[in-house]
Amino acid sequence: MPAHDSPSHTPPACPPEELLIDAEADDEPAPPAIAGGAALLLVGLVLVALNLRPALSSLAPMLNMVREATGLSASGAGLLTTLPVLCLGLFAPLAPILARRLGSERTVLLILLVLAGGIVLRSLFPLAGLFLGSVMAGASIGIIGVLLPGIVKRDFPHIAGLMTGVYTMALCLGAALAAGATVPLAGVLDGAWQPALAFWALPAILAALVWLPQARQSAHAGRQAYRVSGLWRDPLAWQVTLYMGLQSSLAYIVFGWLPSILIDRGLSAVEAGLVMSGSVMTQLVSALGAPWLATRARDQRLAVVLVMGMTLAGLMGMLYAPLGGIWGWAVVLGLGQGGTFSIALALIVLRSRDAHVAANLSGMAQGVGYTLAAMGPLAVGVVHDLTHGWSAVGFIFVGVSLAATAFGLGAGRNLLVNARSEHL
Repeated sequence: MPAHDSPSHTPPACPPEELLIDAEADDEPAPPAIAGGAALLLVGLVLVALNLRPALSSLAPMLNMVREATGLSASGAGLLTTLPVLCLGLFAPLAPILARRLGSERTVLLILLVLAGGIVLRSLFPLAGLFLGSVMAGASIGIIGVLLPGIVKRDFPHIAGLMTGVYTMALCLGAALAAGATVPLAGVLDGAWQPALAFWALPAILAALVWLPQARQSAHAGRQAYRVSGLWRDPLAWQVTLYMGLQSSLAYIVFGWLPSILIDRGLSAVEAGLVMSGSVMTQLVSALGAPWLATRARDQRLAVVLVMGMTLAGLMGMLYAPLGGIWGWAVVLGLGQGGTFSIALALIVLRSRDAHVAANLSGMAQGVGYTLAAMGPLAVGVVHDLTHGWSAVGFIFVGVSLAATAFGLGAGRNLLVNARSEHL
């Protein structure tokens, strides 16, 4: 069996755009299902990506309203915001298994319907539905999030980098729309939080309908041509994983708690949702620009320090600075967090010799990283319950940011993980 070593001192063997994560790494581009199939696939990918954040970002601006209606404590609310993030990590490893059995396209279609069901369920039954629906939504997002980049690489091999940028922009746009529109939507519905949250099942159903022709393809299901070994014992792989998890923890604290923090500081629910939406929209700039700049440097350590510094500054501004400058801090936070996330994805690629190692490193970073990230929102809820305020949350921001920077400095070195990919 031919094997390919990835010694930790060797520079990457191929450019980053050729190492995108792929759950079906050896598949040939699938033939178009219908005339104009490539255009329909592009529209489908954008619509699917748009649905990977609204289930998370729509709840945050409504959290105070939900707590008042259900009697949920701050710790309970922290658990509610933690569960979907935890499920991102726990269910991500299922993605390649389902893709091999059903094919990526059919899996995406099935999981889109599960996502829509979870969004509706959390609006039907107080407390029990909230938690079970959040689990379904988080699991769905985790599975689809692993599969989409692979579909991009397989079906758009010559413009995979550009298409990944489009996918990332759609993901950020979906988060921003849900954060900014859910509270005004509840106002139109006479203050009813259930239908305002359930509304976000409609885009998921629309995406499923547009994606339906792709489900006829699913070529090469059941194929697994490579095995990767040594990854879980490699220190560099763990540095990439922990950087992914810690920066994600800050992102999901923002998704889960930022509107509540701003409301308690004096903003209205609508204003708080718009500030969060604006911050997420700002991420579009750095999500595209940061990895492009970082890959042109000798290594990514300076980029990690810059984006983590901006993230921490933005978080502290949101927590302590006068509200008159809140939009400025929203921009700083958005630029920082857009950069931290996109660099985390880029590091998975840059630290891998080939697409097979990258696919496995992605699974490790997302599975372990998102499980770790889930602890952030829960910790914020517990601290708020214990202190009856938000000031002490600043210690969480500082601690997580410094730890993420430390692991990012390790992951940002110009090295490769010492993993072996073997052809079966």
